[in-house]
Amino acid sequence: MPPALIALALGAFGIGTTEFVIVGLLPEVAADLSVSIPAAGMLVTGYALAVVVGAPLMTAAGSRLPRKTMLAVLMSVFIAGNLLCALAESYPLLMAGRLIAALTHGAFFGIGSVVAAGLVAPDKRAGAIALMFTGLTVANVLGVPMGTFLGQHFGWRSTFWAVTAFGLVSLAGVLSLVPRQPPESAGLRGELAVFKRGQVWLALATTTLGFAGVFASFTYIAPMMTDVAGFSASAVTWLLVLFGAGLCVGNVVGGKMADRSLMPSLYAILAALAAVLAVFVFTARAPLPAALTLAVFGAVGFATVPPLQMRVMQKAEGAPALASAANIAAFNLGNALGAWLGGLAIDHHLGYTAPNWIGALLTTAGLATALLSGLLERRHRRRPAPPAPQTAPPAADRPPAAV
Repeated sequence: MPPALIALALGAFGIGTTEFVIVGLLPEVAADLSVSIPAAGMLVTGYALAVVVGAPLMTAAGSRLPRKTMLAVLMSVFIAGNLLCALAESYPLLMAGRLIAALTHGAFFGIGSVVAAGLVAPDKRAGAIALMFTGLTVANVLGVPMGTFLGQHFGWRSTFWAVTAFGLVSLAGVLSLVPRQPPESAGLRGELAVFKRGQVWLALATTTLGFAGVFASFTYIAPMMTDVAGFSASAVTWLLVLFGAGLCVGNVVGGKMADRSLMPSLYAILAALAAVLAVFVFTARAPLPAALTLAVFGAVGFATVPPLQMRVMQKAEGAPALASAANIAAFNLGNALGAWLGGLAIDHHLGYTAPNWIGALLTTAGLATALLSGLLERRHRRRPAPPAPQTAPPAADRPPAAV
């Protein structure tokens, strides 16, 4: 395993921890800064929106820089954002720090995916991307609980001090372990040109719809487990650890499957995710089946990530960095879409299991988009090549001109 993948995974761990740890610290932040819980919750929404905006903008801004340099710049901005959070004495400053940190999220994962794929043989690229994303899954299993514990016992700012320190470690890893690469970018014009390809847009749509199913259900997992399955509120923590363990397993399995056969693996994983979400409607009504389904849901849900990321990079061949970052934005757009639609179902008194149905439908729509993409690709391959243009024969071979 190239050591550079470890540096990329460390960066992914720090970014993933920053994104999700605020959820566990909302009461402390709200009380300390004298804002409501819903206002504190906007720190989550603001971060997600900044990821969607920042992913293409930051990648485009650094399109002429060597990728190692751009990764180091992004990690430096990430450190600055978390440092501002740690020093924030007011809600606006904390929000500003969150937004600054979030601007680097999509670009780091997008450019990092391209770098990770370039470190290994072509038949191992999805696995390399999965290894980088392992940092994100471990952040959910370890980083978020540890950050929450730290913030609850030593003040919420201590969590951001810890993330800032970890960011420095990640920056050192990028500088020392990621190999120097010549500028390989096609430039901003070349990066933008790939968005003229219909297959790139189909890949982005597959990501948005397919992954929206995950957050349609996961966003409301706590009330589903307590009010429907019958778990106590204190059990939610270990249930989330169970879900996070599933994420780690699914990430690795998804990478291996995608390396063997990308599109068939994507079809199979999306179909399995839709099926698991549909089954979850019924298994959520009892503790043991609910816990087992939650673990499987985590595994299948995150198994989608490597093939979805690899598909976009494949279709954006020649200038993949901006499209790869746009795919990270598509993941976050799917998160917002799924959470919103799941919330609508609950608001209309359809129950806490209704988001599972919503998720199954969204993922099925993503599967349909992937199937359409594959069908169009097969038709293009079968299309006969245009005949070669006829050239005039040499003068010596021409018949004599009529007199």
